[in-house]
Amino acid sequence: MLYLHDVWVNWFEGEENGYNICPFHEWRKEDGIELLDQVPILYIDDMLYHYIENDLRDLPTSLLESIYKRAYLRKNQERIPLEYAAIVTNGTSIVVFDTIGYHLPVRKSRLIPRQERLVYEMIEGTEKQSFEFTEEQMEKEYHILSLPPESMIGLTRKERQLKQLLMMALDQMEGTKNAEEVRYWLTEWNPDNYSEIKSMNFQEAWYALYEGVSQGWSKAHEDLCGKLIKGQPFFEKMWEIEQAPEQSTFKRII
Repeated sequence: MLYLHDVWVNWFEGEENGYNICPFHEWRKEDGIELLDQVPILYIDDMLYHYIENDLRDLPTSLLESIYKRAYLRKNQERIPLEYAAIVTNGTSIVVFDTIGYHLPVRKSRLIPRQERLVYEMIEGTEKQSFEFTEEQMEKEYHILSLPPESMIGLTRKERQLKQLLMMALDQMEGTKNAEEVRYWLTEWNPDNYSEIKSMNFQEAWYALYEGVSQGWSKAHEDLCGKLIKGQPFFEKMWEIEQAPEQSTFKRII
């Protein structure tokens, strides 16, 4: 089995979509960067790779058995074994996962560029490893709190986070069934369509608003998000975090 040593990881916990496992250039100063002493590398097929990267379901038993306690965390000069952790790649993309003792990839991270290149070099000339896995396991449903990847294409980390916040606010609004409120916000979003909006029922207006904001990201999206979350402390805290200047401070470990 192949191993990578001194591996820098930035864990994103509970993420079921690969677009939220931030690449190195989006890592932030406040992220908790960890150093793994040793991590096994698995070269696998596209289907299993995308399942691991974009889902939070049980991993194949044979895969888990192959990596059991083969990864180590380095902490205060001590090597601590991790039950199930590995670097997986399909030859074109790479993700690191740690199950924290469960059977699903609870924590995921990207690699720093230098170590990504090293993994690709290490798998050159090797065969992909096979694990028992069925195509039926690939089925995944997207929804308002887990948007399909095409809805996030081209967005920065800040934009993705704010878009998810906007979707959380819309999801909360759907629960109110308040037609007047949703027509108000749809008019804010699309004032040119006011005459048609005023005759919409709740479901029609809410769906039109969702359809309108679900694609892309713009200043109009951000403005609407900022207005929608006013007076809601939890949402406002998330908003404040994303308004802080973005910066990566980890170029020294490339």
